[in-house]
Formats: sequence, C-alpha cells, structure tokens
Amino acid sequence: MIEVAGSLKRRLAVWLLVTVTGLGALLMVEAWWSSRRAAERAFDSQLEAAALTIAEAVQWQHGEPVVTIPAAALQILATRHQERVFYAVLDAEGEAVSTNMPLAIAPGWRERVDRAPWALTTGFDGVSWRLYGREYDSAGWVSQEPVQIWVGHTREGRVALADELFERAVSRFVAMVLLAGALMAMALRVALGPMRRLRRQLRLREADDTRPLDARVPEEMRELAQTLDHLFARQRESREALLRFTADASHQLKTPLAGLQSVSELALKSPEPADWHAALGAVHDGAARTSRLAGQLLSLARLRHVAEVGEVAPLDLAALLRETLLDWAGREAARDHDLGLDELPAGPCWVRAEAWVLRELLGNLIDNALRYTPPGSTITLGLAREPEAVELYVEDDGPGVPAEARERLLQPFERGGRQDTDGSGLGLAIVDSIARRLGGRLSLAERAPHGLIVRLRLPRCGDDKTEESA
Repeated sequence: MIEVAGSLKRRLAVWLLVTVTGLGALLMVEAWWSSRRAAERAFDSQLEAAALTIAEAVQWQHGEPVVTIPAAALQILATRHQERVFYAVLDAEGEAVSTNMPLAIAPGWRERVDRAPWALTTGFDGVSWRLYGREYDSAGWVSQEPVQIWVGHTREGRVALADELFERAVSRFVAMVLLAGALMAMALRVALGPMRRLRRQLRLREADDTRPLDARVPEEMRELAQTLDHLFARQRESREALLRFTADASHQLKTPLAGLQSVSELALKSPEPADWHAALGAVHDGAARTSRLAGQLLSLARLRHVAEVGEVAPLDLAALLRETLLDWAGREAARDHDLGLDELPAGPCWVRAEAWVLRELLGNLIDNALRYTPPGSTITLGLAREPEAVELYVEDDGPGVPAEARERLLQPFERGGRQDTDGSGLGLAIVDSIARRLGGRLSLAERAPHGLIVRLRLPRCGDDKTEESA
C-alpha cells in the first residue's frame, strides 16, 4: 500500500529555507557587528581629527600653554543627531588648561595615552560617552612640554549610524531572500520537470504495455528509470510465462478430455455390454489422471500466486518425512519399488514452514521418483543437518536424466523427453516453487553408477540451532 509521506518539493523547499535561514542569521549577526564597527571607526576618525585641530591651536605664553578652541574642531564633531561635544586640554601635570568636560580624566587614562593614542567608551550621569585622548609635543619656543588633548561626545550619532547601516543590510538581505525564493521556486519546477514527464508517460501507458521506457532523465533519476525498466522486464517475462503455462495447461487438459470423449463415443456406438464396461474403465482411469493433473495445476497456481503468510511455527522436518514415507509405502503405487528411509540425524530438524506445504513437497518428490523409475528400483529418502540448513535428498537407481535436460525439469510440463509414463511434468515445478517460497534451493545431480539425486536445502530455524548448541 502506498503511503504519502509529504511532498518532495515541499521537503526540498524546507531544507533550502532552513539553510538560507541559518546562513541569513549568521549574515545578520555579522552585519550587526560590521555596522557597529563601521560607525565606531567613522566617529573615532572624527574625534581624532578634532583632537588634531585643537592641538594646532595650542600656544605658549610665558612658558604656559594657552589654547583657544577653534570652531572648526567643534564643527567636525557636530552631526544632525545633536550629540553633546566635550573637550579637555591637559598640561604635563594633568592640570586642565581649557575644558568643558564634566568628568575628570582618570590618572590611569592619562598614563595610557602617554604611551599611545587611546579611545574608550565610558558612562557618566547615566549616558554613554566615547572619549579619545592623544598626547602632543608642544610647538612653543621656550618650552617643549607635552600636552594631552581629550575630546568626546555622546554616542547617539554612533548608534543611529550603526542602525542605519544595519537596516540597509537587512533591506538588501530581504530583497536577496525574496529574489532567491523566486529563483528557487523556478529551479525546483525545472529540476522536477523530468519527474513530471516520467509520471505523465507512465500514466498514459496501457495496462499491458511492458516495453522499456523511452525518456530522457537526469543522472539522479537514472537508477529509478532502470528499476522501472527492470520491473517492466520482469512483468513481461511473468506475462509470457503465464501465457505459456496457460497454453500448456490447456493442452495437457485437452488431451485426456479428448481421449475420454473418444472412448465414450465408441462405447455409445457399441451394443455390447463388455465394450461399455471396458469404456467405463478407460473413462475412470482417464478421469483419475485428469483429476490429478487439475490438482497439480491448482497446487502450482496456489504456490506461485498465494499471498505471503505471516509468521509460522517451527516444524520438525524429520518427523514429517517419516510420517509421509510410511503413508506412501502403503500405497499401491509403491508396491513394485523399494521405498526406504536413510538414517536420520539425532533430534528434530526444525524448519519454518506450513505443514501442508511440506507434505505437498514430499508427496511430489516421492510420486515423481515412483513414476519415472522402473519397477524394482530402489528409492531412498534422507536428511542431512548442516550448520545453517537442512538438506533433504531423494535418490534412486533408475535410468537417470541427461545433464542437458536436468535444468528443464524444473519447468512446468517438462518430463525430460520421457513419453513412457503418465506423468504430467508438474512435480518438480511444484517442488521448485515450494523451495523458493521457503527460501531454499532445489538441485538435481547424477547418482553413480546410474540414477538421480534430488537435493533440497532449506534454512534451519533458530530453535534447532539453539538445541544443538546447548
């Protein structure tokens, strides 16, 4: 039964969406950090430029630094976000020469700037500030003492610029995702096109059309197309085998029925009761053969086309073989043969199979050996236990079968060229079908100096192996 488990197109779309979402999340995180870094670099460069402008305005009078903050320095830091701008000019002792900064420059900060320019983010009065400090050598004629220049502003402009850059990145990403989604939908439609064409071709086929597929498929669908071709080939072979079987069965049934009709017509034309009695005997024998043939045909059809059964209980093949052989030894057909049983292995030989199936198998093997060997022949049945299997064998000292005809004996209505018996040629075909059903293997071999050995290997079930190991 076919069970629909989602859509392949939807599954591919979901996986692509998950992939794009994961990559998009990483890109968004990277864009967020990049926008912050870009804003910091842009505004830090403004602080550096403002500090340099203030440094150029430092003058020395009577050995003391004097500075007049140029308007250009403050204009550098002025933006549309109205940040508060601060500055401080410190002498070599850390004393303020000129400042509007409400917080004091910590000694540790001044020591850090002594070594190299430094920018830091700090908080004051509940507001986040960005400060930049740098030390410059004075350009006075009397003194060459250094001065430290600190400039800073609040971070509203930085945050606004970072958000603006991030929003632009998000907008570009959303546009890219929408475009990628449209392209992905088109790509999925194009990629699944060969599957739709193959589906359409299969739907338009007639029920009895088992020709190979005539379609162009991508590499990923090559195995599927080859599997379908293999399935069609098996269906074609099965259909041809069924037609041959039907024709052979019709021929096999037609021959005895035609004989019965001829005998009955001749008896009806004769006024002698003796002829009627002889005709009734012939009709009885013919009806028995026809009934047996019909029974074998039904058994073969049942074995080949019956649905697989569920779990079956283990069955002792040795006990069933002994019971079946005793039943056949008392029949009229075995009166002129030496039908015997070889020494069986100690303990049971468990196989997993239905009892009626094994009885059908054993009955056909024994019947086949009785029919195709001359009176007085010796027929021996036996079992051999192997590590993973049980081998059932039937050997006789009859005329045997030529090597080239042994494989054909497994086909229905094949009698190895023998026309001197009333067999139908279905016995070994039934046995082979049972062997395949049980996961076994049937083989035929020559028995020295003459005769035939039929071997059937069946898998042993776990109970047998457990008992043996114990």
